[in-house]
Amino acid sequence: MPGSSPTIVLVHGAFADAASWAPVTALLLGQGHQVLVPPVSNRSLSGDAASIRSFVEQIDGPVLLAGHSYGGAVLTVVGMAENVVGLVFVAAYALEEGESLGTLQSGFPDSDLAANLVYAPYPVDGAEPGTDVSVAVDAFPAVFAGGLDQERAAVLAVSQRPLSAVAFGEPASAAAWKTKPSWGIVAGADHTINSDVERFGYQRAGCRKVIEIDGPHLLMQTHPAEVAAFITDAVADLD
Repeated sequence: MPGSSPTIVLVHGAFADAASWAPVTALLLGQGHQVLVPPVSNRSLSGDAASIRSFVEQIDGPVLLAGHSYGGAVLTVVGMAENVVGLVFVAAYALEEGESLGTLQSGFPDSDLAANLVYAPYPVDGAEPGTDVSVAVDAFPAVFAGGLDQERAAVLAVSQRPLSAVAFGEPASAAAWKTKPSWGIVAGADHTINSDVERFGYQRAGCRKVIEIDGPHLLMQTHPAEVAAFITDAVADLD
């Protein structure tokens, strides 16, 4: 794999889908990079990681993973795949092995997200119903989609991909940043994840480079050029 350009796999987070990466995807494709943006079911950390790892392992050649928000927790586990050569965290959770989203967040003050979550049941075959967690539609523009025009934010608010409550409490089975190089972007005006959660996770992971963008949670939408440039810099920084 040394010397070959990696496929960049962009992993979306909770309350969003693969389209959340669209502005960055377009820029990377325009620069000639191989890019793939798989869907994440947002049902459980272990299940999501298994699905994305299977996807990654079917790619011929090296892979650079970039994860946003909950997607960072997913790639923390997926990064153990042999063909993954690096991890890029974008306003994301960088978990330790055995740590959950809830455990990491509990060490910091709540963001505005905590007071604006909505819970709804969803059916599970042969088991008790699960619980979907989403952002209150009226709070979504300010909490999750800050920096976007109101029309765009309103569309995203009513087309969320919820996260199962199970995923909040499930511990990560691995921390790939211990063996793979990593890079991180902090969203300095994040109202979804406390920015200190991002800073702490990246420092603990020993990220090769950390930058802070004075922007909201959806940096891929509000600052796509900066995010795309950071990812391509990570590609260039690979050993």
